[in-house]
Amino acid sequence: MLNRRLFAAWLIIAAVISGIINSSNAVHAQSMTETLHDSIVSGVRPVMLDGKSSYISRDSLRTIVEEFFYNQFRHIQDPEVPTFVFISKDARLAMGLGGVVRMRGWFDWGGAIPANGFIPTLIPMNPDPTKMRKFGTTPAGTCLYFRIVGHSDLVRSYQLYIEANFNGWNGLGFNLKQAYAMVNSWTIGYTNSTFSDPAAVSPTVDAQGPNNKLSNNSVLVRYMPRLGKHLLLAVSAETPATQIDADGVDTKGIDNFVPDGAAFIQYDWGYNRAQHVRLAGIVRSLAYRDMLSKRNHYKAGWGLQLSAVTHPIKELTTYTTVNYGHGYAGLTGDLMLGAYDLVSHPDKPGELYAPASMGWSVGLQYNFRPELFTSVTVSENVYIPDDSMPGTEYKRGWFGCVNVFWNLTPRIQVGAEYDLGSRVNFDGAHRLAHRVGALCQFAF
Repeated sequence: MLNRRLFAAWLIIAAVISGIINSSNAVHAQSMTETLHDSIVSGVRPVMLDGKSSYISRDSLRTIVEEFFYNQFRHIQDPEVPTFVFISKDARLAMGLGGVVRMRGWFDWGGAIPANGFIPTLIPMNPDPTKMRKFGTTPAGTCLYFRIVGHSDLVRSYQLYIEANFNGWNGLGFNLKQAYAMVNSWTIGYTNSTFSDPAAVSPTVDAQGPNNKLSNNSVLVRYMPRLGKHLLLAVSAETPATQIDADGVDTKGIDNFVPDGAAFIQYDWGYNRAQHVRLAGIVRSLAYRDMLSKRNHYKAGWGLQLSAVTHPIKELTTYTTVNYGHGYAGLTGDLMLGAYDLVSHPDKPGELYAPASMGWSVGLQYNFRPELFTSVTVSENVYIPDDSMPGTEYKRGWFGCVNVFWNLTPRIQVGAEYDLGSRVNFDGAHRLAHRVGALCQFAF
């Protein structure tokens, strides 16, 4: 089984390298995905605060607008650039307010998953006969955001960004998703972890997406300088959020007092540097108290992720990720819902350790036209503890989907998707889940 997983990881790495080689012949070519993005950027209506536009050129306006769109942590489900961007007389300050109105609907059968997202770890192994099928809808993912982009003699460039989603209690509560400031190469605030790569996550109608996805946000301080034309480096200190299997009797969790350290190095190329391969890592301090010996213990957790997004030909986009580590499970996909960063030894009371886990995903997107595309995604997440586990414990899950998206206009999108998932326990018990879903969203 392990050899099969290693072989899958090798295939992903080979796909990344192949994508780079195949893309090298069209370094500056524009893919259909980027053509769609350009049509959105071109449709922005700049509003000069003095009521005139003669002070700056159209190219300068476009450069300002692109700062609202392109960044290293953008995912396809993130909001577009705002329809209207307010620009100061000297073009050194721009402000935009935008958002997305998003509606999803789905139908489960064969044992309904008790969540809006299609999450394999929640597949019911012994489904309630009264809950075999379910039709659900949600406006979760509807969001508002506010961004300021500025330039000055003192700090050169800066950004302020706030985003909040209606995805809290019952999928309706107004929750903060991001709030950060950027000054040149520095970022401080609540935003995507440096250990994540949202751009390398394939498009899905379902909000959850691939079940190995790293999508954690935290309050952080990040330094992200560009090292030449194609290399980008990032290092950060991030607020930890550990999930420890402490029972409060033999073991007890200790408050976090050491930040997580994350970093990546990225090679990017192509139109707007939209293609890249990234190696990211994280180091974590995991602490607990042995209540039997009355001693505190400190374990090291770590994780690595290789990810990439490429356009081998203008119609095709590939998305690949593979991650592995010990004590990082609380940051990834299925395992975020459990306490897998530190777990107990069945035969060693009072002792916890950082188990291994591994995940991978591959996604292919084919654009028939810039505004019409289909994609297919396969992913797996695996829990690899040192000791034997109870038979009913989650061992691995996999997720697959096929979908189609159509942008009726650059700001109105509809989509449909079929999801297939599986949960496998340590005793070999397994069960499949099915879902068909639809999406309609309006960006402004």
